[in-house]
Amino acid sequence: MTLSYGVGETVWMHPPVHRILGWSSRPSNLNLKRNVWRLNQISQIVDSDIFVKGEPAISDLNTLNRFPSLLFANLINKNGLKIGSIADFIFDFKTGNILSYLISRSNPRIPGSSRWKLNIKSITDQQPGLVFCCEESLDDFVLIKSSIKNEFFKKGKNLFNKFDDMRNIATNKLEDWLEEDDFYSSKFDSADDQLINKNNKIKPDVKNSNYSNNRENDPWI
Repeated sequence: MTLSYGVGETVWMHPPVHRILGWSSRPSNLNLKRNVWRLNQISQIVDSDIFVKGEPAISDLNTLNRFPSLLFANLINKNGLKIGSIADFIFDFKTGNILSYLISRSNPRIPGSSRWKLNIKSITDQQPGLVFCCEESLDDFVLIKSSIKNEFFKKGKNLFNKFDDMRNIATNKLEDWLEEDDFYSSKFDSADDQLINKNNKIKPDVKNSNYSNNRENDPWI
């Protein structure tokens, strides 16, 4: 039999030990009835489709909303400030143990937002709607999935860094060229000055000196 039981909606978990017990599905948008499934009723998962065996338990949304859950709980840092919300989790399919949570900076229901990994060991305390951790900011967590906005800023930052590197390289080469030009020009100028000084050096002229002496001794001058 291939029957559709609707879309998965609410997770059924046991927060004190961070374990998944099951989940519920919604038959239709107008139906207030919910189908509740145990974790061991899953036969296989293919992409976004879950194949189950057996019959579900029938419940309603008000009852399921009273089940304890850490999904969409606020994440509080060691200073008592909110730094994000729990948007999703990674769990072991066979045992149901949650391996880690995924943190969102903004509204977890916004598609395409970034996700950071929160290890179970980092959780110091938990209350309904609140999870406390020993980190100070999301920069202390590992980024699992980057949003389009973060990728744009990251690529833009890399582009500006490359532009700055190219500008620094061009500036250094230009300064080297100017220093080489100054060195060679000063060298050639000194050689030219020596040559000019050598050519313009006044040598004693014996003929002219004798002529000057004769002029001094000539009484007609």
